[in-house]
Amino acid sequence: MKTIKDFDSNEKRVFLRVDFNVPLDEKGQIRDDMRIKAALPTITYLLGQDAKLVVASHLGRPKCGFDPKLSLKPISKRLSELIGKDVIQAPDIIGDTVDSLKKNLKNGDVLLLENLRFYKEEKANDPSFAQALAKDIDFYVNDAFACCHRAHASVIGITNHVKTCAAGFLLEKEVHYLEKIIHSPEKPFIAILGGAKVSDKITVMNNLINKADAILIGGAMAYTFFAAQGLNVGHSLVDIDKKEIALSLLKQAQEKNIPFYLPEDHIVAKAPEDGFETKIIEGLPIPPGLMGLDIGPRTIKKYSQVIAKAKMIFWNGPMGVFEKDSFSHGTREIARAVAKSSALSIIGGGDSVAAVYKAGVSENISHISTGGGASLEFIANETLPGIEALKECLK
Repeated sequence: MKTIKDFDSNEKRVFLRVDFNVPLDEKGQIRDDMRIKAALPTITYLLGQDAKLVVASHLGRPKCGFDPKLSLKPISKRLSELIGKDVIQAPDIIGDTVDSLKKNLKNGDVLLLENLRFYKEEKANDPSFAQALAKDIDFYVNDAFACCHRAHASVIGITNHVKTCAAGFLLEKEVHYLEKIIHSPEKPFIAILGGAKVSDKITVMNNLINKADAILIGGAMAYTFFAAQGLNVGHSLVDIDKKEIALSLLKQAQEKNIPFYLPEDHIVAKAPEDGFETKIIEGLPIPPGLMGLDIGPRTIKKYSQVIAKAKMIFWNGPMGVFEKDSFSHGTREIARAVAKSSALSIIGGGDSVAAVYKAGVSENISHISTGGGASLEFIANETLPGIEALKECLK
């Protein structure tokens, strides 16, 4: 995969697709600027080449047209602070005004377009919209790994209208670490998978079973595996129509002699909310009216022992209802175990990222991915549509 260092961007007008989809509070202020900071190496490099930057991102899920609550104005303000120079905030994404702003950019200028998803044509990968994005652009750079599994105009379509395309440093870094899982995992390689639904992890589990030395399962998805074996899980969340697939995955792991760990004890309550009485249930069944909402202390100890022996770890998905304090302990303890290990550790986005930050151990993780869905799809399919579009652009 070609990167920005493989091409001359000096004084070129560069369209830089980033992922600045950051969380905002009720006042529209940025709560976490990690994704903006992640793109700074690419932005700094291009500015060092006197490039004229046209930066584009989406934010949230606008329903219909322009939504002032999802404007990128707070983003341009924060980006200005981080790079130490004014960022020009465009009033739109395409059109005469934006075209004029593009043409008038001087070397080292930064123009931030408005929220790409204000136009439904973005998600539809509309050719005319993609062509409008590419107008007057010399060089397309994709540094939005978290969007590379989306066939959107700013990720796929635009590459058909720009002669030179490349990956930014963040995209390069993400691919570098995830390719290790696919092509050269250090052994023992442990995969930790959590979250609510088996359906979200089917394809990645199919691939990991052929690569991992052990798989640790947590979160509500564990109860689909138990229910598939005919075990009583009380009122725990079960992906009912995926029980046959769960059995198939268990069978594959058994045939390949891959240890497939499920929780040995459970933190249960009547509902996934703080304030309800919690108790520890050893093994199964879970009593009627109660739900498994976190892994228990025995499971934490067992999983931590397995993690301690690993040379490489991939983790995606919480061990319980992590957003509620009553059921976050298991996820935080697994985060600490991963950070404490000497393994090359890769956190595959989502709540697992929040866990390592809340546990205060993020500095001890080898790589924290900016894209949960993208990292899972990359491991499952060994590439992503956005990456393939960059390769096709160069043919």
